[in-house]
Amino acid sequence: MDALNRKIAAALGRCSYIRNSSLRLDVCSGRVVLSGAVPSYFLKQMAQESLRSVEGVEEIQNELEVSNVRPRRSRVEPGVEIVA
Repeated sequence: MDALNRKIAAALGRCSYIRNSSLRLDVCSGRVVLSGAVPSYFLKQMAQESLRSVEGVEEIQNELEVSNVRPRRSRVEPGVEIVA
């Protein structure tokens, strides 16, 4: 995992609002694409805002889907998947 990915993972880990969400981040040359599902528009915005101050992040594309249906824990564990 490169330095930018570590900074992004740390920033998301510090955001208590989204710790139990399942997110996927595609990171390429300072561009971050957020995808996955969160239960509210507030959490969608908080995920994006948590990355705004990360040094090296130049662009954030927020493709998070707002869904009131939470996945079963046995199928999908909360966490962050970073794809470089």
